[in-house]
Amino acid sequence: MTKKLLYASFLFILFFQTAVQAQVPENEKSALIDLYNATNGDSWLVQWNLKTPVNQWYGVDIINNHVVGLNLYKNNLVGEIPNTIQNLKKLEVLDLAFNNLEGNLPSEIAKLTNLKVVKLEMNGLKGNLPKNFTAMQNLEELILFDNKLEGNIPSSIAEAKKLKILDLSNNYFEGNLPATVAGLTNLTNFSVAGNKLGGEINFSFAKMKNLSELMLSFNNFNGEVPEGIETLKDIQFLQLQGNGFSSFESLKEMKSVDLVAFDTDDLQLNIKYKQLHEIDNSGMANNKFEDEE
Repeated sequence: MTKKLLYASFLFILFFQTAVQAQVPENEKSALIDLYNATNGDSWLVQWNLKTPVNQWYGVDIINNHVVGLNLYKNNLVGEIPNTIQNLKKLEVLDLAFNNLEGNLPSEIAKLTNLKVVKLEMNGLKGNLPKNFTAMQNLEELILFDNKLEGNIPSSIAEAKKLKILDLSNNYFEGNLPATVAGLTNLTNFSVAGNKLGGEINFSFAKMKNLSELMLSFNNFNGEVPEGIETLKDIQFLQLQGNGFSSFESLKEMKSVDLVAFDTDDLQLNIKYKQLHEIDNSGMANNKFEDEE
């Protein structure tokens, strides 16, 4: 085969692949256009040219002719997320963080069974969390901090059993922390800090063996500190201050091997673990120095 034929074949394959990638279902394309129009797309930092194929639109990832990723982080989206987001049936990653979104968080998001990552932090979203998380069997990250969300945290959130990161901090959630949360045993990061949650936490964190960050600070929790926290060997960041916990007795013998931050309303306990952390760091530095000699 001559060089010209090879080159022509290469161009044909490239054109064919591009054409195939562009052929997303019409309802998915319409859902993207709805989002563009509902969030003042003409003022986005990086805009879409709606006359070009979908695979050329900024932040849109396509696999096998379906939209699987929507990454519009810090792109000056202003407006509401339309309900037609539910038409992106194959969507795995939804990242609209650090924008100016407002209005209610669409409950339709909870119908997207392929979602693995939802990042909507640092917006102005209002309303409640979806009541039913049963369909979200693949969800690994739900990050909603710094919005204006309210109401109760639904017990059904525990149906998203693959969750590793759950960050609902700095919103207006109220009521009790549902006991079903104890079943989220894959969590590595859990934060509900800076809400209006209250009451006693009547479940144990002991089964969350992968937990490295636990933030319950600045709520209205009372009673004794939840059981099981002291057994978590991987916990690095623990913040419980700003509540009405009556006792921190169970935390006097933490099993963590790498506690970086420890904050409660017990000043003596805070000092103890701060000093232990400083000693550990000093020991590590000395060992490194000795190894280098």
